[in-house]
Amino acid sequence: MIYIFVGAAGMAGALFRYCLGIFSEGLWDFTFPLGTFLANMIGSFILGLFTTYFIQTKKVSPKAATAIGTGLIGSFTTFSTFSVETVNLLSHSHVLLALVYVVGSASGGLMMSWAGYTVGMNTYSNKQKGATP
Repeated sequence: MIYIFVGAAGMAGALFRYCLGIFSEGLWDFTFPLGTFLANMIGSFILGLFTTYFIQTKKVSPKAATAIGTGLIGSFTTFSTFSVETVNLLSHSHVLLALVYVVGSASGGLMMSWAGYTVGMNTYSNKQKGATP
């Protein structure tokens, strides 16, 4: 049954990713692949938050956590598209833009994951402090 949940969540994540790509095209008329960059930054933050706060507070079941983490967020973010877009930038002699994309994606993804983790841990800690025994 978990396969169905992961698949359904994956379908939703892929659709969210596609919509973000279409939306970002209207915002950005340059060579830089903004849609993929935004998807990976947003997904990194959400996964960092989700894996700390929601899983620690046991607000979601382990099956739902797998469906959300692997299916929804995993299909929303995309390393393969990032890789192909980087190769495409390089093959069109946009070396500096490719470098900015790679460094920005790696460091930005780590920072967004850390931010989500920090928000989740602080929220969890504050909830624990306010809890009555």
